[in-house]
Amino acid sequence: MFEEEKNELMEEKEHNKGSYNAYIGGKVISREDDEEEDNLPVEKAWYVINTFGTKERNVKDDLEKRKISFHMEDKIFRIIVAEYEEPDLDENGKQKMTKDKKTGLKVPKFKVKNYYPGYIFVEMIMTDETWFVVRNTPGVSGITGSSGKGAKPFPIPKEEIEPVLKRMKIDDPDLYSEYKVGDLVKIISGNFAESEGTIEAIDSEAKEVTVLITFFGRSTEFTAKFSDIEKVDSSHPAEEEYQG
Repeated sequence: MFEEEKNELMEEKEHNKGSYNAYIGGKVISREDDEEEDNLPVEKAWYVINTFGTKERNVKDDLEKRKISFHMEDKIFRIIVAEYEEPDLDENGKQKMTKDKKTGLKVPKFKVKNYYPGYIFVEMIMTDETWFVVRNTPGVSGITGSSGKGAKPFPIPKEEIEPVLKRMKIDDPDLYSEYKVGDLVKIISGNFAESEGTIEAIDSEAKEVTVLITFFGRSTEFTAKFSDIEKVDSSHPAEEEYQG
C-alpha cells in the first residue's frame, strides 16, 4: 500500500514540477523563484487537520505511522489530539469506579474528551511530500486554510495555536521567543489568574518570566511559567464608555 502511494507521490511531484508552492509566514514561495526544492526557505508551522466523526485518535496514529513509512520525521513533527480527562459520573452525579489493571484495586473512573472534536494539530514543514502524506491519511476530511483543488493550506497564526498548546500544558520555545521585557501580559492560571502586568525579566532556560502586577494597590513581582501567561493586545485601547 505504501509503495503504491510512494509511486503516486513521485508522479504528482513530477506533474507539479515548475509550479511548486510553499507557504512561509503567509507568503507564497514558488519553485519559479527557486529551482531546487531543498533551497526553498521553508520553516515548520502548525496546521489544523479536519477528521471524520470522532476519528481524531485513529488519524493521529495513522499519520504517525505514515510519517515513518515515508521517511518524513524531519518534516512532520508533533501531532496533537487536544484530549483531556474528566470524571465519569453516574445518573446521580457520583463518580463511577473501575478496577485498576495492575493492582486490582478500585479507582475513580475518568472519560477522555476532546477540546476540539473533529480536529488534530500537526506541526510540519509544508512541501509537496508532506502535503501528499497528510491529506491522503485515512480519516482526513480536509485541512483548514486550504482553498481546495489541491491548494496547500496556510499555517495557523502563532497567536491562535498558543492557547491550544497551553491547554495541553505543552511548552513551545518557538512561540515564547516572541515575549520580551516590557510586554503587557495576563496571568491565566494560579492565584493571580486574570491579573495583568508587564514582564520585568525573562529566564528562557527555566521557561519563566517575572511579571510586575498591582496587588491590593501595591506593585508586586510574580514569577510565572510561559504557559501561565498570554499576551495582551495593547494596540487597541478600550474606548471610554459613552455617557449620554
